[in-house]
Amino acid sequence: MADLKKWAKVKAWTERLRREIRVLYLAYRHPGTPAYAKAWVACVVAYAISPIDLIPDFIPVLGYLDDLVLLPLGIWLAVRMIPADVLAECRARAGESIEFSGPLKWAAAAVIAAIWAAAVVLIVAFLRRLFCAA
Repeated sequence: MADLKKWAKVKAWTERLRREIRVLYLAYRHPGTPAYAKAWVACVVAYAISPIDLIPDFIPVLGYLDDLVLLPLGIWLAVRMIPADVLAECRARAGESIEFSGPLKWAAAAVIAAIWAAAVVLIVAFLRRLFCAA
């Protein structure tokens, strides 16, 4: 019985995250959202809907850690950046159906792939500087 209650809590938490992603997507498109918030929100929404994770899920423990920590943290920060009136309006509209598929989902995957590529380039540049400078 306790397992069912825990599962219900996890399911409710997951649904709240999904709703917040819809809210952030609407906030991104809202003209009242500041540019710096739009940039952060775009990254968070892209990460949430992307079929590619920064840390692949098949890696034990760490694979799901990004989904359990990074995504809620990103949402929390994004919500803090958006003006309260814009956020309230977007939350009121969040019940609308938003389909994250097709070109939008692949654009999000491209953003995550670009982040991976940039990270690899930075790591290689750092290692070259570290080992070739001596």
